[in-house]
Amino acid sequence: MKHTTVNDLTIPVPESYSDCLELIRSDYFRITGRRTGSPLRLWAMHFKSPSMGFQFYFRLCQYRGFLRPYFRLRMEKYRRKYAMLIPTDVRVGYGLYIGHDNGVVINASAVIGNNVNLSQFTTIGSMNGTAATIEDDVYMGPSVCVVEQVRIGRGAMIGAGAVVTHDIPAGASAAGVPARVLSADCGYRPVNPWPVPSADTAATPDRH
Repeated sequence: MKHTTVNDLTIPVPESYSDCLELIRSDYFRITGRRTGSPLRLWAMHFKSPSMGFQFYFRLCQYRGFLRPYFRLRMEKYRRKYAMLIPTDVRVGYGLYIGHDNGVVINASAVIGNNVNLSQFTTIGSMNGTAATIEDDVYMGPSVCVVEQVRIGRGAMIGAGAVVTHDIPAGASAAGVPARVLSADCGYRPVNPWPVPSADTAATPDRH
């Protein structure tokens, strides 16, 4: 697995279908707390979790292999049925957790760190191709809207229905329209975090 540094975050870049499966395993672990080496078991998870079904094909599409057109067709079915509008160009770390399977819209220029939780009806948007950076271990509640080039710091929590128009510090909780910091230290820790390689393994900088 190749790693790059994007906006100071360690982001994996799959270079094979084996690497894609490792990313799928990290997402599966966030949901179940179990590690599995079986591609069949990972695929079967879509019967229990449509969002995991979408992520299965999304991760496979991030490697430009010869099966990519087929995987894109499979991903498109989930996109239409569950309104999961996440382009394959989005930079996404290990251990993405998407709750409740509906209405997630993310601009292609967004950067999402490791072990991030997204909820239903989340929007991370941009009119100018300069969407937000979501750092590691962030929790975003239902119906959150993140507008343009803001940064949500590591371990922050964003309350349901918030509209984020300014940077949120690491570890803070924020809510409201527009979002305001409610606590400087919310104490949030993600459930079943996937271990992320140390920064020194992300040797390839990316000035996205």
